[in-house]
Amino acid sequence: MARYIFVAGGVMSGIGKGVATASIGKILQSKGFKVTAIKIDPYVNVDAGTMNPVEHGEIFVTDDGTECDQDVGNYERFLDTNLTTDNYITTGRVYQSVINRERNLEYNGKCVEVVPHIPEEVISRINRLDRKTKADFILIEIGGTVGEYQNLLFLEAARMMKLKKPKDVLFILVSYLPVPKKIGEMKTKPTQHAVRSLNMAGIQPDIILGRSSFPLDEPRKKKIAIFCNVREEDVISAPDIDSIYEIPINFEKDNLGNLILKKFKMKPRKRKNLKDWIELVKTSKTSKFPVKIAVVGKYFETGFFTLMDSYISIIEAIKHAAWFYKRKPEIYWLSAEKYERESKSVKELKNYHGIIVPGGFGNRGVEGKIKAIEYCRKNKIPYLGLCLGMQLAVIEFARNVCGLKKANSTEFSADCKTPVIDIMPDQKTLLHEKKYGGTMRLGAYLCEIKPKTRTFQAYFGSKAPFPAKKPLYTSERHRHRYELNNEFKQALESKGMVISGINPEKGLVELIELKNHPFFVASQFHPEYKSRPIRPHPLFREFVKAAIHPVK
Repeated sequence: MARYIFVAGGVMSGIGKGVATASIGKILQSKGFKVTAIKIDPYVNVDAGTMNPVEHGEIFVTDDGTECDQDVGNYERFLDTNLTTDNYITTGRVYQSVINRERNLEYNGKCVEVVPHIPEEVISRINRLDRKTKADFILIEIGGTVGEYQNLLFLEAARMMKLKKPKDVLFILVSYLPVPKKIGEMKTKPTQHAVRSLNMAGIQPDIILGRSSFPLDEPRKKKIAIFCNVREEDVISAPDIDSIYEIPINFEKDNLGNLILKKFKMKPRKRKNLKDWIELVKTSKTSKFPVKIAVVGKYFETGFFTLMDSYISIIEAIKHAAWFYKRKPEIYWLSAEKYERESKSVKELKNYHGIIVPGGFGNRGVEGKIKAIEYCRKNKIPYLGLCLGMQLAVIEFARNVCGLKKANSTEFSADCKTPVIDIMPDQKTLLHEKKYGGTMRLGAYLCEIKPKTRTFQAYFGSKAPFPAKKPLYTSERHRHRYELNNEFKQALESKGMVISGINPEKGLVELIELKNHPFFVASQFHPEYKSRPIRPHPLFREFVKAAIHPVK
């Protein structure tokens, strides 16, 4: 029988509920338990697929094609597991399901109401994941902030579960304690109000994680304990740190793992530890020699601020690969639109060890990205293209090497004469019907890797048998509508482009690369989704290796 840990947030958004949830899961894993996690998002969208990354952050994609919140990516990275659509709940999904059931007469003529039927649907989804995974612990992160109207029904579901299974449900509040600069003292009052709001929803937190600029001292812990109705040992310090991967180690300083087990009257199954994790954090802190990676994108500018959440999986994948080589990752954000306005500014790319052009939609900044790709190709700068980054590499090569000056994508020019990138036929029907959500090539697809290529070496190493007795495949995640147009494959290959990966089911191009270059590889899929802290993705690993030791 699973135990359920609900994680809610207090005072303000963006305080790290997701990484706190993932860290708790990592700690429980280290004590020998099977752990899974659910993200509950309070928005009415059915999934995250139609949201702008600047507003919402990265849209993460699971193997089964679910477009979800970036916190699911953190769960996968920390727990080193692949999650599914059952690990993701939204208000839209819940209401859609309840309405469909009502239309199908599955409520036997009852009056369907917001309470209890909406919370009951949430509970049924949690129970379904329980049956599917048979996990020892299910962590449920409730999005939003305590006191908001939007997540009240999810808190109600948590309250109802506690009522039915009092010994199997635990509540953790992640709350913010500000330190006003002019006052110079950590304030507990906002957290006290957050706990009161949670109490009004019928929930008393069992543990409070105190997020702040500094570690919580004894007077603050004592004050929270008194006014929030918890013991002092139930108040855990969660100060700002340089790396999210340090969070489980910080929590264990306050004995959080054993505290949770004690509340469930459980003991560790195995005397495991976080040895590999501690080594990873040590490497992240002690690596001194930098590797400078620039990301040429467009989803990180919002007013006067830089929003890095749009590319969170790419950031983490770069870190994983850099730490693998004991290097300090330095990530820079370069605006593609700048290169459209100021062509000569593209020369700044020579200041970096490697360049990434990530995925994206729409034509804003596209010509600037193409200029950056051309500069990398001509000046032998290691280049990794992801999704759109592959499509634009094909367009640049077609224009400037193959002489197809009008080469383009039908995404940017519907009537272009040389569509080297085109939409799949089945997608044209969906777009014509204005069906945009969940209609792309989504989730994991097989990719057959061509022997004697850079990508073959990255995935399988030099020890892979050749000729292979059977084709060697990898499985990677996708999120796109447009593909390399196979009508132009021969023209591209005749001028030196190597097509190193093909989807065997549809014959679609998955990977391209160039010879006589330190590293020029681009994938139609998103390798960043499958990178893990202790197991960097092969393409990111080889890209960073080339950035550190470029082939002359």
